[in-house]
Amino acid sequence: MHVPTITAMTYRETLDFLYAQLPMFQRVGEAGYKPGLGNTEALAELTGHPEQQFRSVHVAGTNGKGSSSNLLAAVLQAAGYKVGLYTSPHLREFTERIKVNGQDVAPEYLVEWVERWWPSFAQVQPSFFEMCVALCFCYFAEQQVDVAVIEVGLGGRLDSTNIIRPLVSLITNISLDHQHLLGNTLPQIAAEKAGIIKGGVPAIVSQTQPEVEAVFVQKAAAESTTLLFADQRYHVELVAPPAPDADAQLLRITREGMPYLDNVELALAGDYQRLNLPGVLAALDELRQQGFILPESAVREGLREVSRLTGFRGRWTIMGRRPLVVCDTGHNEAGLRFVTAQLAGLTYQKLHFVLGVVNDKDVSNMLKLLPRDATYYFCQATIPRALPATELAERAGAEGLQGIAYGPVPVAVAAARAAAGADDVVFIGGSTFVVAEIEEL
Repeated sequence: MHVPTITAMTYRETLDFLYAQLPMFQRVGEAGYKPGLGNTEALAELTGHPEQQFRSVHVAGTNGKGSSSNLLAAVLQAAGYKVGLYTSPHLREFTERIKVNGQDVAPEYLVEWVERWWPSFAQVQPSFFEMCVALCFCYFAEQQVDVAVIEVGLGGRLDSTNIIRPLVSLITNISLDHQHLLGNTLPQIAAEKAGIIKGGVPAIVSQTQPEVEAVFVQKAAAESTTLLFADQRYHVELVAPPAPDADAQLLRITREGMPYLDNVELALAGDYQRLNLPGVLAALDELRQQGFILPESAVREGLREVSRLTGFRGRWTIMGRRPLVVCDTGHNEAGLRFVTAQLAGLTYQKLHFVLGVVNDKDVSNMLKLLPRDATYYFCQATIPRALPATELAERAGAEGLQGIAYGPVPVAVAAARAAAGADDVVFIGGSTFVVAEIEEL
């Protein structure tokens, strides 16, 4: 096969080259998904198995895996460790996917790495995500990180990240998403997520869910490893209800029914973060068992300073007050259920809802969850997977949701903000890719 020459390229040219060469799931959907570890193992072999040169934590789950990964990385950083963090997709810039101590990988590194390895990789014909994982592993090995937190891209069992042997495996929760790839039932999806559980590697599940509990118990038993349902050890509750425009929440945490940490400030305001926190705390316990020094002060600082330490944003992020402007990347039925519940707890004159979705989600069930009293501003992100705003408006109208199709995300956001009064609420979401195009985020 012909291998294109890529020398003396800029960062932007390199990215454009990769987008053109490699199918990217986030942009095109199923055509960009290559299940299986064969390609990633081939890339690891070519690059000298960098994934074996650093310690890691592996994080899977339907919702909450990005938040949990960032919280783990923040606490580890606060404790003085050099921490790699791999997450996907990115919001604004590709380099956000790969960080060391909160700093994005340098664009120059991407350029040099692609120039070095592309001639070898072209024979493998990896997907975009497989290439990203190989890049991430090489970078963390070269940076000699103390530990890397690796977020699963999609599923778990066949995900490209699953060639690592981590110190601990964390699975946040299971809900319906990507059914066409992972299965149509919660147990089927759980089985895919449980694929990151490995022999001798302690496994933690953040939430006990009766529908899928047995899947994890059976997988851990088959792998002869320990399993902990973290919410059976830790309980997290609010000290007091936060103000509607608060960008943090004050928490009380008990461990096995006994006081553990009081007045803990979590600088992520989404109610659903209280479901993620038990898994994070249990994973930190496991790392302590393996020799990490993680004092209470580091836990408090990591939870309080997560955005500063890792650059994390887009999860119930307050972007303005009077009117209150909030965005959130919740993009499936379970994620939107939490979002709408939190919106229902707010007091406002009118709710302005900027909504865009991708076309491979269960759009009908998502729309059924949304508030009927809102004015909708339908939009579409600039990716091929985006459902056209006009089609979204038509389908929403059939569900009793009223609004106008605006097309580009910035246009819809501007229209909502212009229409909102001081006592109104503007919410922006429905897709990670919609949030990514908010200009002021």
